[in-house]
Amino acid sequence: MSGDRIRIFDTTLRDGEQSPGCSMNLAEKLTLGRQLERLGVDVIEAGFPIASEGDFEAVRAVARELRETQVCGLARTASADIERAARALEGAARPRIHTFIATSDIHLEHKLRMSRARVLEEVDRAVREARRHCDDVEFSAEDATRSDWDFLVEVFGAALRAGASTLNVPDTVGYTTPGEYAALIRHLLARVPGIDRAVVSVHCHDDLGLAVANSLAAVLAGARQIECTVNGIGERAGNTSMEECVMAVKTRPEVFRHLETGIRATEIYPSSRLLSSIIGIPVQPNKAIVGDNAFAHEAGIHQDGVLKAAITYEIMTPQSIGRPSNELVLGKHSGRHAFRDRMLELGFTLEGDGFEAAFRRFKDLADKKKVVYTEDLEAIAADVVVASDDRFVLGDVAIVAGTFATPTATVEMVVDGAERKATALGVGPVDAIFKAIATLTETKSELVRYQVNAITGGMDALGEVSVTLSEDGRRMIGHGAHTDILVASGKAYVHALNKLEWHKRQRARSEPRGI
Repeated sequence: MSGDRIRIFDTTLRDGEQSPGCSMNLAEKLTLGRQLERLGVDVIEAGFPIASEGDFEAVRAVARELRETQVCGLARTASADIERAARALEGAARPRIHTFIATSDIHLEHKLRMSRARVLEEVDRAVREARRHCDDVEFSAEDATRSDWDFLVEVFGAALRAGASTLNVPDTVGYTTPGEYAALIRHLLARVPGIDRAVVSVHCHDDLGLAVANSLAAVLAGARQIECTVNGIGERAGNTSMEECVMAVKTRPEVFRHLETGIRATEIYPSSRLLSSIIGIPVQPNKAIVGDNAFAHEAGIHQDGVLKAAITYEIMTPQSIGRPSNELVLGKHSGRHAFRDRMLELGFTLEGDGFEAAFRRFKDLADKKKVVYTEDLEAIAADVVVASDDRFVLGDVAIVAGTFATPTATVEMVVDGAERKATALGVGPVDAIFKAIATLTETKSELVRYQVNAITGGMDALGEVSVTLSEDGRRMIGHGAHTDILVASGKAYVHALNKLEWHKRQRARSEPRGI
């Protein structure tokens, strides 16, 4: 299908969530889903319904709430997968079932143990079954870039005849290069009969750091859908970065032949910040477009040029992606109405007890700090959102530490609705807090990483702590924010424990992986 519009297929909630430590609960997925719709993505892949009850419920909730953006569920070619995806999408205004099967000889021999003829039969049956449930079906040939090109022509031809309207050519393991990928897209466009009736899509991973370059090369070769994630999160080295692709097309129209996306660019930075606050993983400072250093100039020559004319060293402006300066947005005299409006601007929809809890946190912080920044508000709201289904709730924390005392922490918590209290000694105050929490929660998890960041500048900065815990081979990242870095440490530890507990409840079954 030709045209001047590039569809943006966002898989942050599905493939992005498969990145270690990036799992989201239902409330978090809904929060991010609302922001993705505000961002203007064309399709949201909300999850893999057969993978777990949690994924099923998340797809169903997102499908029922979002009315503008198309909502998609992933399914293997198995009939049970397709039926499960269809059930999850029943409430969607514009549902899409995305079914896939591997096509490379490597996968056929070692994983599927299928012949090529059997794969063609699976493609035909699966797409036809999906079409009985909805009009919009996408088919993906997993590991396409390591597949035989002539076999791919057969596979995509079968998918088209069965009723697929989008054909995805995934670089599942990040193996290809831009020239090779563009040549493959051109080959398929020239050889697959009737392919002009479909949208050709690309789904790239970043194992060699080429996901964005490959996706853009494919667009120039004729692809018209990019599958990507916010901040480029995803399995292994990540997926194609949404913001990088969108801003490349927007900034270089003469190269991309005046192609366009439907993305509202001013929502890019808020989306990046929202995701980071939800999963507790900060964006690397030198990350293109949304990193802290993306618009920073330290070299004297650069500073001089920017002061004279920003275009000397800036090919886009911070404002073009919705990036504000660290300005004072609210103060201790601000009321509920102003606070609610600002939360909505940041992508957080807070209601009822959640809103009241966030507003109290804001008022308490405003009394302690001279200025309250956007980042402070994001941290407050994220804490409320992620606490929607928590088994453990941190209460008061008291610490004795210093060169004249053995570090001692007394921690109060609510565990399964019951109040508990414990005191522990440690080699330092953070160690003491973690030991007290471990005693109260009876956790067997192991601390893998501990990281501290200042969310904003100044002596009264809100501190953010990220904690990585490991248990039974699963890693979870928790985060906490507070003006007291020790309290923030306790909050981060408890957040990670709650995420581990959520997975124990929701994902007891093994998780099939996608493209």
